[in-house]
Formats: sequence, C-alpha cells, structure tokens
Amino acid sequence: MTKLLFANGRVVNEGRIDEIDVLVAGGRIERLGSGPVPEGAQVIDLDGLHVLPGVIDDQVHFREPGLTHKATIESESLAAICGGVTSYFDMPNNSPPAVDRAAVAAKKAIAAGSSYANYGFYLGATNDNAEEIRRATPSDACGIKVFMGASTGNMLVDDEAALNAIFAGAALPIVTHCEDTPMILEAERRARERFGEDVPMSEHPRIRSAEACLKSSSLAVELARRHGARLHVLHLTTARELALFEAGPIAHKRITVEACVHHLWFDEASYADLGARIKCNPAIKTAADRRALIKAVNDDVIDIVATDHAPHTLAEKSNRYFDAPAGLPLVQHLLPMLLDRHREGVFALETIVEKTAHNPARLFGIEDRGFIREGHMADLAIVDLQATTPVDRDSIRYKCGWSPLEGCTLRGGVVMTVLGGDVVFERGRVTGPPRGQALTFRPAMP
Repeated sequence: MTKLLFANGRVVNEGRIDEIDVLVAGGRIERLGSGPVPEGAQVIDLDGLHVLPGVIDDQVHFREPGLTHKATIESESLAAICGGVTSYFDMPNNSPPAVDRAAVAAKKAIAAGSSYANYGFYLGATNDNAEEIRRATPSDACGIKVFMGASTGNMLVDDEAALNAIFAGAALPIVTHCEDTPMILEAERRARERFGEDVPMSEHPRIRSAEACLKSSSLAVELARRHGARLHVLHLTTARELALFEAGPIAHKRITVEACVHHLWFDEASYADLGARIKCNPAIKTAADRRALIKAVNDDVIDIVATDHAPHTLAEKSNRYFDAPAGLPLVQHLLPMLLDRHREGVFALETIVEKTAHNPARLFGIEDRGFIREGHMADLAIVDLQATTPVDRDSIRYKCGWSPLEGCTLRGGVVMTVLGGDVVFERGRVTGPPRGQALTFRPAMP
C-alpha cells in the first residue's frame, strides 16, 4: 500500500497547533513529526494548510431505507466527505424504523457497499422494546435514540414505565430528542385558532417552545441521574436549558449535550427570508438563545457540535406550516460554517476540533478515530482558512439539491479529505468509489 507523507502542514489536535509532518501507511498514521521520507512514499506538500481530524457527525438522517426520494446513504455520505466529515451516526426513524438489532444490521449491510464515509447506526427506542435495548452491545449500535417528543409514530416514547426501563437497562449511551408533546399539541391548537391552516413559519419557535424543550430535557436529565445512565441530549436550542448541564472536560461527565450548527448560525429573524427551509425540530429560536449556545460551546458546557442533517425535497418544504416537514440538509457545510465562524473570531480551531472530532470519539468510545495520533486511522480534513466556499446549486451534493445557505460564501474551505489513508476528496472532486467502513466501539466513557 502506498505511503503518503503530508508535509508542511499545521496539525490541529488535542488543544495544540503544530507544524509537523504526518506519515500515513496501511491506512493508519505511522509517524508524526520530521524524519526520512520512506522509499516510494508520495509526498503531498500542504504549504501551511491546516490538518484536522476528520469530523464525526453524531446525528444525521440519511433516509435509507424507505425515504430514498429524499436521500440515500450513498448520496449523503458523498456530500459528507466533500465537507470533511469522515464518520457519521445515522438515526433510526426510517421506514421501517430501526427499532431492533436486525433492522440496524440491515442498514449496516446497505452502507457496506455504498457509504463514502465511515458509519454507525442508532437503535431506536419505543414504548415496548426495552428488552431489545437491554441486549444491545457496541457491536450492534452506536447508541440508543429516544424520541421524548416528536411526531415519529411508534418511536415517540412517552410511557413513564418504558422510559424508566430504557434508562435503567441500556448498556449503550442514550441520546435524546427532548420536546414535550402535550405542550406542542396545545400550542398547535392555539395557532390554528388564531391563523387557521395558514400558520406563519415564524410561529414555529413559539409552537415548539422553549418551555416544551425545558420540560422534556429536565425529565431526561432527572431520569439519567436516577438510574446512573449515560445520557447525551441532542440539539439543545435554549439558554434556559443550559442550566441543566455542567461545564468542563467531557471525560468528567455522564450527562453531556450537543448543539447543532444551524442553531449556532440562524435565529428567529431568519424565518422571514427562509421560512420552511429552516423549519426544524427543535426549532431555531431567539438571537439571545443563539448567543448563549455559542458561549456554552466556548465554555465547555456544550460538548459536541453536529448537524442533525435531515433532507427533504423542495416540493415537500413548499407546503403550508403543518404539512411542511421539519429538517434541513447541512452535512456538507458543517465544517465550512465553523471555519467561517473561526474567521470571525467566534471559535478557535482547537475548539472546533474538540467538539467535532475528539469529543464524539470519547463519548461513544470510537476505536482509533477522532484524533491525529500515531497508530490511529488516518481520517483527516485538510482545510484552507483563506479559501472560500460558495454555496450554490452547482456545488451542493445533497440528493435533495438545495441548502438553506444558498447564496452565502463561507470563509474557509475543505481542500482534501483523507479516509483510512486514502485521499477521497480533493479540490472539489471525489476521487474514487465508496470506501467507508463500519465504526467499531469499545465501551463508552464510564
């Protein structure tokens, strides 16, 4: 296998930026630092570009099986590597939903032949599959997804006994979508009384309110503490919820929290121009909430930044409020968006790496990925801080063909993505067939 020497790069890893070379052989990082060029090695002169661990997106909806008119594992994983995302965890609300280990295994089989990035899959919780959850091990799934409030058919877990059984019995990390469904239904009723069926999209953060989020996330945290469960709360959206979580290194926590990049980027003023294109659950809320989330990322209250990549067709998004589905596609643009905010002085590069690579690997126990270390798999994102990333129809790789960022030019860009030692994306071009591998896991953090 050809050896690659990435020379003259600036490696961003474990809180440092070092001007060191990276030698890759057999898919792994063989050497960090100076040394002789091995015979036959291909030398790639990075000329001062930054080398980051490949992004691990812990929350995507790639829609396969069952909803492949919106997206497929192949299409969205290709978009992922074009944005420096080398690994992803896919959600279980497919058709049929992945609520048993056989269904998760079937998704792995699809990915084995079609995924451009490395993959893991969640096992979904229901009101009646606690025994299946108890039996699941790291070889079966990356974690257990609990919809504690969402319109997801039989995947809405709202039975108190079921929730207690899940939190008491899960050996895998529990990840939660936290919104209180009765409060949302009541808000929808009031909105219909006021507007009929023509509810403005700007009402979304009042229907999917801060109060509904706080009630549900408070319950999740209380359940985790009661049972000593490993809990990761997904896509936090409000300043009020931040009080539930502690600041500090992720290694010291059993209850952790994620923010999604769109909640760090947009606020309620964005509905005027983007409408349904930024309708998502939980909702994008106030500018004050956005500022609080950004501060919490920098203060190590928020542990992970991800996308909740959830594509829908533009035809679906063009419907009125109650019929327009929630979710937006972002996996190709997560890293460029964060690089743009770095250029603005919002996030340090070291913070971006911590929240998008190191901490997902730590939290879920991903083996040999998420860091630039000798012996680890060579999953890398090589970025140019001086480049720009225009978001337009010609460059968008999502099957749905659109982005809420269209018309933006992001400051910073992904030049090259390396997956298991292979250059899989370079300067706008995907360089070969799907090469993604199933992620392997050791037991998650204690």
